Amino acid sequence: MSRIGRQPIVLPAGVTVTIGEGNAVTVKGPKGELSETFATCLEIKQEGAEVVITRNSDEKEVRALHGLTRALLNNMVVGVSEGYSKKLEVVGVGYKVAKSGNKLQLFVGYSLMPGGVPQ
Repeated sequence: MSRIGRQPIVLPAGVTVTIGEGNAVTVKGPKGELSETFATCLEIKQEGAEVVITRNSDEKEVRALHGLTRALLNNMVVGVSEGYSKKLEVVGVGYKVAKSGNKLQLFVGYSLMPGGVPQ
């Protein structure tokens, strides 16, 4: 089995998963609702507070879909529970980042700060 696909998806508190006919899955949480239809060659089951995905055959395409489906479904659960966020990490010498209000100032390479003094 796929290493990714065989891992169960743990549902956090406040998230509900509804599995309909033809693998139509709806995930509801505090941040919203997402729905998607997955391949029918996979079996999606909810066991308590976990969702488990199993496959019916060992064909190459089915094995690939196994891990993909688990990753997509996990992303849906994270999306309705935590939401989307971006993080920026600046690593290296010669870079400076400053936040002023809602704006982000990036000083890259040889930069002059306000006042004309090289930093």
